[in-house]
This record gives sequence, C-alpha cells and structure tokens, in this order.
Amino acid sequence: MSSTSQAGGRRKSLFRPCIDLHNGEVKQIVGGTLSEDPSVLKTNFVASHPSAYFAELYKRHGLEGGHVIKLGPGNDRAAKDALTAWPGHLQVGGGITADNAREWLDAGASKVIVTSYLFPDGRFSLERLRAVSAAVGKERLVVDVSCRRRGDKWLVAMNKWQTITDMEVDKESLDLLSGYCSEFLVHAADVEGLCQGIDEDLVAKLGKWVTLPTTYAGGAKSLSDLALVDRLSNGKVDLTYGSSLDIFGGTLVEFDELVRYSHGDREQ
Repeated sequence: MSSTSQAGGRRKSLFRPCIDLHNGEVKQIVGGTLSEDPSVLKTNFVASHPSAYFAELYKRHGLEGGHVIKLGPGNDRAAKDALTAWPGHLQVGGGITADNAREWLDAGASKVIVTSYLFPDGRFSLERLRAVSAAVGKERLVVDVSCRRRGDKWLVAMNKWQTITDMEVDKESLDLLSGYCSEFLVHAADVEGLCQGIDEDLVAKLGKWVTLPTTYAGGAKSLSDLALVDRLSNGKVDLTYGSSLDIFGGTLVEFDELVRYSHGDREQ
C-alpha cells in the first residue's frame, strides 16, 4: 500500500475501491441485513456490468488496495474474473481458509482477506491465524476485523456479519493480529450500506490503535468523509465508498471527482 505523503508532510487517507459480490453479481447491500433469509436482505444496487468491468475501471485510475468480497456462495467465478482483469492488484475475501488461500493468490489476488475462518463457533483461534499466515506469508494476508457496536465497544462479527464473536476490536487484539498479517480491513457492519455517515468514534479509535495499513468501510456518503477520516485517524486509515457512489447507483458521490480528490486534488 502506498503511503505517499501529500501536503503537510504526513500521509493522507486514500480512497480504496471495492467489488462486493452476491450470487455472482456485483451488488451493494445493507450490511446488517445479510443472512440466509432472502426476505430480510436489503439490496441498494445490482450492477448490469460484470465484476471485471469494475476491476478494469480501478486499473485505469490506478486505484490500488481494492478488495473483492464474496458474500456467500456462488461468487468464485465472478471473483476470479475480477482478479484476471487486474492480476496482482486486488485483494479477495470471503470463505478464505488456510487450505484455499494459496489458490486465490495463484488466481491473481494481491492478498487474501480472512475473517470467519479465524473464529470457529465464534471463538478466536490463534492456531488458525498462524496456519493461514504460514500458508501465504504475513505480507500476503489481510485480517478483516469487521465489527458491530455493542455499547461503547466493537466486537468482531463473522458469518456475513450476523454472528458476534468473542473478540473485541481494541489495541490489544489488533496488536496480536498484526504479528501475523500486513493489513486490516474494517467493515462497520451497523452502518454499512446506509449512506448515513461513518462511525466516527471507531475511525478515531483505529487511528490511535493501528500500526498496519487499515481500510475502513461503512456509511461514507460525501466527498468530505475522506477528509474527515483523514483528520480523525491522522492519515492512518483509508476509506472505502460503496452505495453512495454513482458507479453503484448512488447519487451522493461522483466516482471521477472522488478519484481526483484522493489522488491529491483536495481543494474542494
């Protein structure tokens, strides 16, 4: 991940793109509604373009560090199509284990993203973390500490963000995980897909806690949210936009303008 310093001499938070896959299609979903019950699922957008289209778009604009997330079964082909369109530049997550992680790197992923595998029956397994890290190497592993808020704490959520685990997201847990991975991805599942603003408290905490490159996703609704994340995290946390973007059917943020802003044109 680039940490290019921009005006002011310190690193600035950047826009990190995503490709969320559900039933083989690129979608934007309200994160807290993901479950096996289709009547509960709330979908904001279903793309008419295939996954490779978005990979090629990100390639054209030089948007590194993007993630392809497989939300449930039936997404392997679409994920591999995206990786083939820009090999070595997109991360992939969803159903990643120590047994299949290497296969995804061979398919073109820059890194693999793991969550649920680390929490059998909702309990953190250091043994599994060591296994997947050994399988691909620390530098090729991203740990997804996507979470849901409970009171004044955030607890890691797995299984499409429906199962709350026994791990609290805090400095202690992030320090432990950072010994085995090179990056963190954090979906704030409670605000994911709602376009009602980021979890400012969580972003500020991450800025104090993280020592690795970290991408936050959830609730971004305006161009100014990138500057807000930059300020709250002191440039340590990057930001993913989803449902608010025009390329995903949104009306709040223009993709081209966001790209320019992220690349350095921050006068707006």
